Amino acid sequence: MSVEKVRAYLEHFGVSDRIREFDVSSATVELAAVAVGVEPARIAKTLSFKLGEDPILVVAAGDAKIDNSKYKHLFGMKAKMLTPEEAVERIGHAVGGVCPFALPEDVKTYLDLSLRRFDTVFPAVGSAASAIELTCDQLERCCGTNFVSWVDVCKGWQEETDG
Repeated sequence: MSVEKVRAYLEHFGVSDRIREFDVSSATVELAAVAVGVEPARIAKTLSFKLGEDPILVVAAGDAKIDNSKYKHLFGMKAKMLTPEEAVERIGHAVGGVCPFALPEDVKTYLDLSLRRFDTVFPAVGSAASAIELTCDQLERCCGTNFVSWVDVCKGWQEETDG
């Protein structure tokens, strides 16, 4: 059901024909990478958090992890993920299919810089067996009015530098 809601939403952006649905689960980064046929880092995972009482989403590369100190510095509080029940209730998508599309108006969406190193990324589209290929600019545009900004709140994806 959620995929159809997202499909209708993405029609307004002219990309709904790119939605891919799978016979296998794409609920985790690893499963999605196998289903799509790309390296796990190119999966755009959507993480749902509570910021006070408000839900927010952070979309990050598949190989990135939330850096608690960066998150707290930017948002002013510790990262606290929504429960699976809260995700359905507040975001409108179940865990495994959470995506930055077709959201309630009060859900602010942030895109992590970890995605920017790829020409295209693959976020879910509302189910645990779906994805869509988008450029980072298309991803930002398709987040619509929920998009707030690009952020740097992840770690583990950048190559170590001799700095």
